Amino acid sequence: MLLNSLFFIFAFLPAVLLIYYLLPAAGRNWFLLAASLVFYAWGDPVYLILLIFSAVFHYIMGLQIGGEENDGRRKKQDLIFAVGVDVFLLCFFKYFGAAANLIGSFFHTQIAVRELALPIGLSFYTFKNLSYLFDIYYGRTEAEKKFTDFAAYAVFFPAMTAGPIVRYKDMKEQMKKRRVNALQLGYGARRFILGLAKKVLLADTLASLYGEISAGAGNISVLTAWIGMFAFTMEIYFDFSGYSDMAIGISRMLGFTVKENFDYPYMSKSVTEFWRRWHISLGSWFRDYIYIPLGGNRVGTGKHIRNILIVWCLTGMWHGAALNFPVWGLYYGVLLIAEKYILGSRLKKLPGWVSGTYTMLLVMIGWMLFSHNSLGEAAGYLGHLVGIGAVGLADTEALYYLKTNLVVFLLCILACRQGFYRWVESRFHDSIVGSAVLYGVLFLLGTACLVYSSYHPFLYLRF
Repeated sequence: MLLNSLFFIFAFLPAVLLIYYLLPAAGRNWFLLAASLVFYAWGDPVYLILLIFSAVFHYIMGLQIGGEENDGRRKKQDLIFAVGVDVFLLCFFKYFGAAANLIGSFFHTQIAVRELALPIGLSFYTFKNLSYLFDIYYGRTEAEKKFTDFAAYAVFFPAMTAGPIVRYKDMKEQMKKRRVNALQLGYGARRFILGLAKKVLLADTLASLYGEISAGAGNISVLTAWIGMFAFTMEIYFDFSGYSDMAIGISRMLGFTVKENFDYPYMSKSVTEFWRRWHISLGSWFRDYIYIPLGGNRVGTGKHIRNILIVWCLTGMWHGAALNFPVWGLYYGVLLIAEKYILGSRLKKLPGWVSGTYTMLLVMIGWMLFSHNSLGEAAGYLGHLVGIGAVGLADTEALYYLKTNLVVFLLCILACRQGFYRWVESRFHDSIVGSAVLYGVLFLLGTACLVYSSYHPFLYLRF
């Protein structure tokens, strides 16, 4: 089940909220656990057992690690065992097919393997549950003794399939006691509607455009290639940030405050700043549990460079098994190293529009590495941007794409900027009627698109 499906919006979510509000506080975690399992089973019943196993396994290992405060060696062994199990499951489902094909090509033979469907949300809920064990190990939180509370967190349906990666230490108190009132419901509903509008009105429109352009990438002009790159750049942002908004909104309606996952990343003036603003929950996860334990920046230059490259190679691999993903990760690793040791001071001296253009150009190139199925396809598309293999600088097709999508492009540029939301807020904040009309219109437009269009992809379901 997707958060942007008609069944979820008009049936599942209203039913969950109604029952949830009617239940006494003592029964809400039980109901949240049951609702989350139904949510997951609706879309991926085959792998429901894997989700339940993850919740039970991490609960038991949390108690085990938490009960060994005086035995550091045993504590470390248990953590390594748990990490090993999680890494095995991730690698098995995400990389088994790719590894078999690689081995087969190396030995010039064909290995018959059954294609395994990637369990929905596997990377997200595995990393979430792993953060719980790491925090217990480092003494940042205590092991949860009440299984219901932990299990409701482990399978929390708003953030289960695509994040944000919520940490138990940030949710622990809320699992015990939380406010559920009209203000929370109102804010959550507005945030959900905003996310739905981002996803359906902008991201899905751009996804269709980019899909059409990339499908004919062998016969496009330079201008069409740039339009396609811009479309995907905006698509992935509004797709993922929209879904995060919906998850945060639903969480708030249930009484939970979840940390933000995006902070207007396309306003960044450096690649380093971009990654502080993009997918914040994943970036902070790798920082706290991989980068800092490796020594972070408290080591010599050589080891610091090593740490950055390790983290970004793993970040790329987290996204998928294809070779383009670790290359995409290393691409950013090299850029971050360059900004740290060479470009950092120079970027600060540049006018804002220059550093902003520099950042967006590199980010857009990165998205082309990310979006294609192979390095060859990515290289071919990047070549079109500078005229290599293109059919000319511009053609009627490119002008048609510009003409028909100009309004969407302008809306995307505005919606990437914090000032736009502040301006809208200033116009409607003090008007209950105005705010109701604004969000009502957005909701109607969003649901209308869901009704009349069958193309609603969500990129991060692949991860």
